[in-house]
Amino acid sequence: MVQQPAMSGGVGVASPITFPEEQEDPRVYGDANSGGGIWNFFKGVAGNPVVKTVLDKTKHSVESMITTLDPGMAPYIRSGGDIDIVVTSDQETRVGAIRDAFQEVFGMAMVTGEPGQSNIAPQPVGYAAGVKGAQERIDSLRRAGVIHEKQPVVSVENFIAELFPDKWFDIGCLILEDPAHSVHIQVFTQATPVALEHVQQAQSLTPPDYSLRWSGLIVTIGEVLERSLPSVNRVDWHQAVTGMMQRQMIRSAAMALAGIYKQQLPPQTV
Repeated sequence: MVQQPAMSGGVGVASPITFPEEQEDPRVYGDANSGGGIWNFFKGVAGNPVVKTVLDKTKHSVESMITTLDPGMAPYIRSGGDIDIVVTSDQETRVGAIRDAFQEVFGMAMVTGEPGQSNIAPQPVGYAAGVKGAQERIDSLRRAGVIHEKQPVVSVENFIAELFPDKWFDIGCLILEDPAHSVHIQVFTQATPVALEHVQQAQSLTPPDYSLRWSGLIVTIGEVLERSLPSVNRVDWHQAVTGMMQRQMIRSAAMALAGIYKQQLPPQTV
């Protein structure tokens, strides 16, 4: 108790007035040296498995709402994490498709594009040429020092192949290479039919002495279709032929690629 000095007035009797001492509220301040207090309370709550599950679900719900209202935000929200992939192309059709697939499989992934050189004919012919073109794009980026030697890379190369007599198809080869974990995976997209006449046009436009004739043709099927059908874009002619965008085809194959990759990674990496 705090005692105030005696006050004298008209009445000659001292009347001491006392007030209670102020006490600190332990609920607010806590002991600074005891390691307790409100921050430890929050840390304890955040470490609770039940609370963590609720927070994770809330975060997922908010992200789902944002991406539903604005689908373009998905790549930004889901960028990051331990998965870092470089795609050997700067075409959004390919980079975006692979980004969508890896973020779907891993939850979060950083996926960027760097154009690589295939060093084969613009229109590869046959499975061997398609695989070689995809691998060459990876090797060219490593040789040029654009990416380091341990960087995980995904490469895409479309090629045509005669699967049956006079029956031609366009197919995409996807290769994932991760030297740090000794992972090398190949998958292929669905086969898209290509009219024989369009293949023959590309063949006729390729000189017999073309230096890269061993790997394919000098004119792509997309270029032939663009010349024949003005409404067709050489980059994504698949939609005009099948009603399905090439990006969807690549994404579907990339989902399988990412799924296989996830199974082959060490548990602590995923």
